[in-house]
Amino acid sequence: MRVETWVLGSGAFFFVPLAFVYGLLSGWEYVGFIAILLTGGLSAMIGLYLYLVSLRVDARPEDDPVGEIAQGAGDLGFFNPRSVWPIGVAAGGAVIFAGMAVGVWMFLIGLGILAVTSIGLLFEHYVGDFEH
Repeated sequence: MRVETWVLGSGAFFFVPLAFVYGLLSGWEYVGFIAILLTGGLSAMIGLYLYLVSLRVDARPEDDPVGEIAQGAGDLGFFNPRSVWPIGVAAGGAVIFAGMAVGVWMFLIGLGILAVTSIGLLFEHYVGDFEH
């Protein structure tokens, strides 16, 4: 997790000084300055979260510089290979974002699609052929 911490957290060291450079060059145009500053803050939050998680979890095979490929063998989780619900969730999200530009009616249709497909995705392993 150390690599992810540095890759995603190092954006703070880039965006925070960049915000002040942008502020100086733009005459302290506040929207861009605050947006870039908040981007640096978000990067710092992600880096801090990953650092705290890396303190709690054991080292992974990816973190070992002399690790072998065989160390990462085994189950990584259960993934349904025939699920169509993620496509519906993505379609619902796309309709919601399109609805922000088109109108409230399309936004509400997207919310309905997203609600139905999210419930289907959540409960797909409780009914039918894949019931546990």
